[in-house]
Amino acid sequence: MICVSIQHKTLREILDIFAENDPRIEMAEIRLDLCPLSEEDIEELFSSVDMPLVATCRIGNDVTPQIAEKRLAKAIEAGAQYVDLEIEAPSSSGKKIRRISQDCGTVFIRSYHDFQKTGSIGELRAMARKCKAYGADLVKLVTTANNEEDAERVMSLYPSSDDLIAFCMGDAGRFTRLECLKRGAPFTYAALNQDDIVAPGQMPASEMMMSLYGRWKGVHPSEPLNMPASKSFAQRAIIAAALAEGTSQLEGYSPCGDNESAIEVAKALGATVYKRGNTLIIKGIAAKFGSQSIKELCTGESGLLTRLMIPILAAVNRDSTLISGVRTLVNRPLTGARNIMASFGVMLKDESEHPSGSGDCFVPLTVNGGLTPGKADISGKEGSQLISGLLMSLPLCDKSSTVYVHDPKSIPYMFITMDVLKHFGINIMNEMEGGDDFLETQDWSLCTGMTFRIRGGQTFLAADFNIEADWSSAANFLVAGALYGDVELKGLDTKSLQADLTIMDILIEAGACISQIDDPFGTIHIQRAPLKAFTVNADNCPDLFPIIAILAAFCQGNSRIGGVGRLAHKESDRAKSITDMLTQMGVVNSIEGDEMVIEGHSLSERLFTGEMIKGGNYTSHHDHRMVMALKVAGISSQTPIMIDDEDCVAKSFPAFGRMFEELLTQ
Repeated sequence: MICVSIQHKTLREILDIFAENDPRIEMAEIRLDLCPLSEEDIEELFSSVDMPLVATCRIGNDVTPQIAEKRLAKAIEAGAQYVDLEIEAPSSSGKKIRRISQDCGTVFIRSYHDFQKTGSIGELRAMARKCKAYGADLVKLVTTANNEEDAERVMSLYPSSDDLIAFCMGDAGRFTRLECLKRGAPFTYAALNQDDIVAPGQMPASEMMMSLYGRWKGVHPSEPLNMPASKSFAQRAIIAAALAEGTSQLEGYSPCGDNESAIEVAKALGATVYKRGNTLIIKGIAAKFGSQSIKELCTGESGLLTRLMIPILAAVNRDSTLISGVRTLVNRPLTGARNIMASFGVMLKDESEHPSGSGDCFVPLTVNGGLTPGKADISGKEGSQLISGLLMSLPLCDKSSTVYVHDPKSIPYMFITMDVLKHFGINIMNEMEGGDDFLETQDWSLCTGMTFRIRGGQTFLAADFNIEADWSSAANFLVAGALYGDVELKGLDTKSLQADLTIMDILIEAGACISQIDDPFGTIHIQRAPLKAFTVNADNCPDLFPIIAILAAFCQGNSRIGGVGRLAHKESDRAKSITDMLTQMGVVNSIEGDEMVIEGHSLSERLFTGEMIKGGNYTSHHDHRMVMALKVAGISSQTPIMIDDEDCVAKSFPAFGRMFEELLTQ
């Protein structure tokens, strides 16, 4: 990326520059020692601009160490993404700025400038080590090149690490201001225009932008994008409304394959369903234990719907029921379902002809026996969906139940189920347990067990319910904005229980610039920024895996994504699908235990080296998540990415193609 240095400008002049959406500016350094800004101006500037900003305040002339420290601290607290403190600053200032940076999540740059010469390679390396020892997250070394040998010596510092910006002043060092990007620097510096050049060899931003991007414009949609309804919430709410006594209204509905399958299941249960705009109106069946007689039920292609309905049918149905499915569902094993349901007196008979020696069952299958309440200890290793079905069905039994889940996975989805149930009059008590690390952090990934206390004899009651927008869908557009430009999304709840809200944490750790307007439902703006490798455990959010694998391919360094074991039985063998996709793209990757390791390179480095994502013919493996990830990767591929089956995206997001075209609209 190219960081434009802004100096000798008032607050109004700076804000006017940003308001013009000048294509030369994707990142800016604010020289607080040269711009006439008050403390109030600094706070307004760094709190209101939606792009990566570097706060710099050089000591000298009328700027004392105390003044520099105060201005930099104010910028950090107001939201500066980077702060640059020269290595010559007093130790006390360094410690204070580092502490405030850590508290606020600001990247701490320690910089060294030599305006006369370039030292030996040993001196340069020693200075880089000193900057790191003084707390630098990012080291900046700028020397004066008096000849080509000086410039090459500075460039030889690469690729020592992913946290170095090194280039040269002087005409002999001019090329290094772009060469450093090719070598792996997260960003480089340019002048706003020809009149603002203050150092020999410095380039105006327009020249650097043309050298880096050519005619490629990136992603800058003209309007905010509206995300579809969360099918995790929608399917649960549709089934709960179908089981309820009375008429429910579900606001914010948007159709997709899985949601429409849930509506068909609701009708098969006996509910009346009709649509009015984006509202579903459902008259429920006032379900009681053993009140229905349903011989057959098709759950479409939805694994969630299938696992919800197995225990629900065992509770409300008097007869055995044959559950069938279509397309990819028939090849997805219901791992662990047989043992879990046996704990509650329900037998599952595999009616499929699937050649599996694992003991897993597949659809079609028959559900035999009424659900028996009581105490059970079950495994959560295979996910939360069947457990969610138990939470929806056991309250209908005549007696209470206690369900202990060891090794729970996808914990947020169980809380989504309880949240929906509470709206429909069903209350469940829950306790979580874990070691000292869990008790201290309350990090759900560290939870080792969950106990659900479920009172029997409860009744589903009709409710008016607002279906949240979908973070799984939003993740693709957020990553596109973080990689290629800027994007605004509407309708998302940043306090949601949805597991895929984790994409926000991942993007922030990677260095993306994210802001939200007004409140938890306000418009989210994401702006491209220098991205670095990240580490995440995706056990609780496996649907994010394809798109964060693409994100990792553009994050400088080696990213590690845990939770590979959760991917085997999605719409495809998703772990293999992702590794095959990355390998075909030319992205180095491997699987180490339960982690996928992905070697990433910044977009700038890829552009300069020509090592862009490789295009060609790709398979989606009929997996909707893979389609969306491939489309995002294709925005910057060398040649177009052609996907064999894009229609499967209708399973979760039929409007994706249209909205993706909006993403590319300037």
